[in-house]
Order: sequence, then C-alpha cells, then structure tokens
Amino acid sequence: MLYTNILVAYDGSEISERALEAGARLAALSPDAKLQVIHVFYWPTLVVGEAFVAASPSAAKEEYEYTVALEQRAKAHASEFGALNVEVTTQQGSPAKVILEHAEESGADVIVIGSRGLSGLSEFVLGSVSHNVVQHARIPVLVVK
Repeated sequence: MLYTNILVAYDGSEISERALEAGARLAALSPDAKLQVIHVFYWPTLVVGEAFVAASPSAAKEEYEYTVALEQRAKAHASEFGALNVEVTTQQGSPAKVILEHAEESGADVIVIGSRGLSGLSEFVLGSVSHNVVQHARIPVLVVK
C-alpha cells in the first residue's frame, strides 16, 4: 500500500532522524506523496493559585532558534532521502496530543514516529509519546527503533 500523506514526528534525536528517513523513503515511492514533518515542543508551566510561572524570554529565544534550525535540518534531510513534497511544522503543546490532532486535521494516512525521543526525565517518560500515539491513533503508525 502506498501512502500519500505521511506525518513524521521529529525532535532532532537520533531515533527521530531514522523515523524521518523511513517517512521520506515512503514518500519517495509515490510522486504525489506529501511528507509532513512535525516538531512539537512543550513548555511546562507551574500554576500556583491564580499565578503561573512560564519560561524566561531567554529560554523562549533559545527554543525559537533551536526550532528554526531543527526545521531546516528536517527539510534538508527529508530531501536527501528522496521526498519531493516536504512541509515542516512546529507546534507547542503535549506532544502525543498535538501529533494526533495534526494527523487528523491534515488527513494523514500514516504516522511515523521514533520509539523514543528527547526527554529530560529519562526513563520515566521514555517512549511515552510513541506509546500514546500508537494507542490512540486512528490510522496506521510506524514505530522506528
């Protein structure tokens, strides 16, 4: 089966690079295929009563610069693997939820995701995003190791 609207979850980790390669190779099988690459970042906030603490302006600037570089790298790598029609998007929110919502809104045929990604919480959340996507997706999910 050929997929024509492929969504790849990408965070810049080595495993997401392999997922990007797999998604791009799938897209290269059909000249009409569209490869969507989504990077989701999550800003944790601390809510205390009616006040909340968000990221500092310098942290926001660093995230923006990282995101721009990540988007450029994703587009370049996808092209190297043979994908012709590549769209890169960045969104903020809970990664699994945003990936699933984007897949539905964009009409994706398949989601390609790494078995685990970048996480500051190490073992606690290792693989939780891919697990959540697999459990709740309404379309096929290709998990890359």
